Amino acid sequence: MPSKQSSLVEPGDIRHVPSALTRSSTGSADLRELEAGLDSLQSDAVRKARIDWSRILLPAGAIVVLVVIWQLYVSMGFKRQDLVPGPLDVVAQFGHLWADGKLQEAVWTSLQRGLVGFLISVAIATPIGLVLAQVAPLRRAFGPLISGLQVLPSVAWVPAAIIWFGLTDATVYFVVFMGAIPSIINGLISGVDQIPPQYRSVGKVLGASRVQLALQIILPAALPGYLSGLKQGWAFSWRSLMAAEIIAVGGTIGFGLGSMLNQGRDLSDMTIVMSAILLILAVGILVELLVFGPIEKRLLRRRGLLTGSTR
Repeated sequence: MPSKQSSLVEPGDIRHVPSALTRSSTGSADLRELEAGLDSLQSDAVRKARIDWSRILLPAGAIVVLVVIWQLYVSMGFKRQDLVPGPLDVVAQFGHLWADGKLQEAVWTSLQRGLVGFLISVAIATPIGLVLAQVAPLRRAFGPLISGLQVLPSVAWVPAAIIWFGLTDATVYFVVFMGAIPSIINGLISGVDQIPPQYRSVGKVLGASRVQLALQIILPAALPGYLSGLKQGWAFSWRSLMAAEIIAVGGTIGFGLGSMLNQGRDLSDMTIVMSAILLILAVGILVELLVFGPIEKRLLRRRGLLTGSTR
């Protein structure tokens, strides 16, 4: 009787052994790649959760170095101390202004005006920018004018604004508008120009109206350029505000940082002048770090544009 050899591999089955081993090894390789990918994602999440102290310590170190250089220059006596006060003198002046309440009033007044003027500028500039970006004849007609207004120093509007609106807050807001709106419009137009034409084609195929195309396709796709325009618009509005507050003094215009700067000039007190300059600089840096910086970083990360970036 033929013996049963169930445990032996038939000669015909040997052909299938390499393929089975290959599938097993391929599956193991895929599992290893999957595990490596999961480990990479987990490590990325851990890195994002950690605080990057270099982003804090390096700027702080740079400020300390500048303050030391400032103090060394004052100590060498190249200029009289009433013309170039030292850091400690400015800090003492900060204390006096804080005790009098002028520092809080100046910062709050200017910051409130700057934010309100900027937000109104955004509300005005955004629809104008979308229309100019999509209607070629209007862009050809008004594009050069918008660019010219952006180049025009906003301080040039202060005398006209005083004549039109008097020494009121309307003068300050008008100058802010004329400084911020052209920059925001040009930034939005630049962002729209960078959109691939396929986006519009897909929107039209899907039956989007002109309003839907502008608000749901074009504006989101143009966000990087639009955000750059917003940052530049804020910079122009903040500078325009300071110019207006320095020149337009009195009347019903409140006491802002520009007014403090002008007061220091009238009193020939460089500690007040330096205090106002440092406060203006600090507000601009904080708005960039706390508002525009995180928004820009989040936007670029969502679009995969931060790979290898040093931001």
